[in-house]
Amino acid sequence: MGRRALLLLLLSFLAPWATIALRPALRALGSLHLPTNPTSLPAVAKNYSVLYFQQKVDHFGFNTVKTFNQRYLVADKYWKKNGGSILFYTGNEGDIIWFCNNTGFMWDVAEELKAMLVFAEHRYYGESLPFGDNSFKDSRHLNFLTSEQALADFAELIKHLKRTIPGAENQPVIAIGGSYGGMLAAWFRMKYPHMVVGALAASAPIWQFEDLVPCGVFMKIVTTDFRKSGPHCSESIRRSWEAINRLSNTGSGLQWLTGALHLCSPLTSQDIQHLKDWISETWVNLAMVDYPYASNFLQPLPAWPIKVVCQYLKNPNVSDSLLLQNIFQALNVYYNYSGQVKCLNISETATSSLGTLGWSYQACTEVVMPFCTNGVDDMFEPHSWNLKELSDDCFQQWGVRPRPSWITTMYGGKNISSHTNIVFSNGELDPWSGGGVTKDITDTLVAVTISEGAHHLDLRTKNALDPTSVLLARSLEVRHMKNWIRDFYDSAGKQH
Repeated sequence: MGRRALLLLLLSFLAPWATIALRPALRALGSLHLPTNPTSLPAVAKNYSVLYFQQKVDHFGFNTVKTFNQRYLVADKYWKKNGGSILFYTGNEGDIIWFCNNTGFMWDVAEELKAMLVFAEHRYYGESLPFGDNSFKDSRHLNFLTSEQALADFAELIKHLKRTIPGAENQPVIAIGGSYGGMLAAWFRMKYPHMVVGALAASAPIWQFEDLVPCGVFMKIVTTDFRKSGPHCSESIRRSWEAINRLSNTGSGLQWLTGALHLCSPLTSQDIQHLKDWISETWVNLAMVDYPYASNFLQPLPAWPIKVVCQYLKNPNVSDSLLLQNIFQALNVYYNYSGQVKCLNISETATSSLGTLGWSYQACTEVVMPFCTNGVDDMFEPHSWNLKELSDDCFQQWGVRPRPSWITTMYGGKNISSHTNIVFSNGELDPWSGGGVTKDITDTLVAVTISEGAHHLDLRTKNALDPTSVLLARSLEVRHMKNWIRDFYDSAGKQH
């Protein structure tokens, strides 16, 4: 992996001119939520109202009165004023409508829980821009892009809803989120336990900070997914890096590589690290969306896409040229399963959007997640975690330096046993599970493990091909939510 590319979270659609280089394998919490073309995704349209609430730009200072409009969505088809509940999606790094249409679990359980659904957009994403079109043009404007400010937005919005919607005032609220949104859901319950009775934190890597987990665990899980999906699959990928290096040593080799990989633009020697990063990112993305049915999340993909990819990578002991031809066939599953693509563009996942800029800034300030590879326990080129390099890149781009220990100071790291009523769900196929809570901490801080689950599979809408493990996970999650709702009403009854 490239030295500069190793430094930040996997953020798949970042324009190289718009921000610092991000390590492909590590740009990730945002990658599932920032499709290259969101309108191309076949999310089922939902019936909801689009609303706006005036938020303070700064909840924690008193010398500015500036406000902005936070967008949120409300669906109340199954909501009951008597004995109902409010499911509150803690929006993450992208457009809230896209999250709403891709979080089918909430829609599937709304009737059973008599629930109003609320989807709150995260500040600096979608339409919720504190400084409008200038939000990213001055790094001073970005000073208010923090998880703490976002949580305060959620708290103020819930207060507003309870104050203005007849029947909502005395109802329990449950926070729900996936990925970074799942982290926010957990942190919201920790910091505002009087606002929400519980939280479902799906695929939430709240421990992917400092040295709470080994820096190599993420890429090790990616590798395990490939190793288990086909004989010699991960070995073929591990061998491919040196094969690329050897083939790219000459002009004729570069020309051959361009043709063999069906690339849209001729490779130069300066492109080779970027090429390897792009290939690495593809393997990581496949690990996150290794779903049991055909999906169109990041790209149109078949069911269990890694198994399909690994059919082309059965023999690592072939010539460099044949190995790279096999690598092309594997890449083609991800980039061209529909058969419509004429050539592969190694900058394809690098289209700019405001969302990617926001996530880049967060990865340069609070959300500092160490990652590394060693080429032994994983199938990638070795690279150590280098905080100084990250810091220098962030300073060059944003004029800020990361605070790697702030998240653990703010939210407790592994010392969270004093909190209650959080369900942490993780799929064993999901590389982010390495930084997640995968064992019960207390009776009310509960881990739900989905053996055949990739990235927050449980939050996706129900599907006839769902494995038993995700069906069981969802039933456990609903049971916990029902208990929280029952306890809320029991407590309210005793008080009266």
